[in-house]
Amino acid sequence: MADINIAGIMRAGAFSPNHIGNDAAIFNLVADQLRKRGCAVTTYSEEQLIAGHVKEQIIVNMCREQRSIMKLQELEDKGCLVINSGYGIENCTRERMTRILVGCGIPYPESIIVNTDEGVRDALTKLKMDRCWIKRGDFHAMHKEDVSYVRHPEEAQEVLQEYFLRGIKRAVINRHLEGDLIKFYGVRDSPFFFWFYPFDSGHSKYGHEAINGHSQGLSFDHDKMKAICQKASEVLDVNIYGGDCIVSAQGDIRIIDFNDWPSFAPCRNEAAPFIAKSIMAAIKAHAAK
Repeated sequence: MADINIAGIMRAGAFSPNHIGNDAAIFNLVADQLRKRGCAVTTYSEEQLIAGHVKEQIIVNMCREQRSIMKLQELEDKGCLVINSGYGIENCTRERMTRILVGCGIPYPESIIVNTDEGVRDALTKLKMDRCWIKRGDFHAMHKEDVSYVRHPEEAQEVLQEYFLRGIKRAVINRHLEGDLIKFYGVRDSPFFFWFYPFDSGHSKYGHEAINGHSQGLSFDHDKMKAICQKASEVLDVNIYGGDCIVSAQGDIRIIDFNDWPSFAPCRNEAAPFIAKSIMAAIKAHAAK
């Protein structure tokens, strides 16, 4: 085991809005778990990865910077084991995620993908999509304004114009779903799965949880939720994941967001051993190829 050398790439602060400490905490806990299993873990920044300082063949990362993702993909193509995959991280950007989840039949809100300089009022009116969410399509959210709740097509058009002026060329528009907002965390091919009501717990990144408000405790199939999330992790190629879903009054479950390696803030002590075990299993499988 001592021969297993792992590069651990921490997430750049710009991509941990309001969660720098939480992201660092889960990363460090997992690194400690890997060391307890006999691995040597050397920590790098995204800047060091981009600069070519990483020489290890096993890379565990929380990267989000575009150049970092390209570097990870380059290393994967050369035979390195990368967790989460650079391709999986890219799949979690809004437009790609929407196309993949919808294409694979994962329950997801009705959505349209648009250029930010086009008119959408007529399309939204035709779809009767008054209340909706506009999300930058090209990348992960870095600012509160990258995800915007709007109440009518005219407001949607104004927000799109703002996106265009900010240099964001593509956007995803999701229909707003009524129901209980649930945040989840999971590890693929693992018994670990944790969910909770973020608004009730005061857990928030940008404050958007207030739109759906306090949970109603709507009944739903817990095993079905886990199965949907596990399937999403497979089609997106993300081993360590989290996200948000809405449970309707009828018990329907729809994923509204899916993230590569989130903070696991309310459950990181419980999650870290499972994440480390998953990484060790991936290392073993990779070595057997």
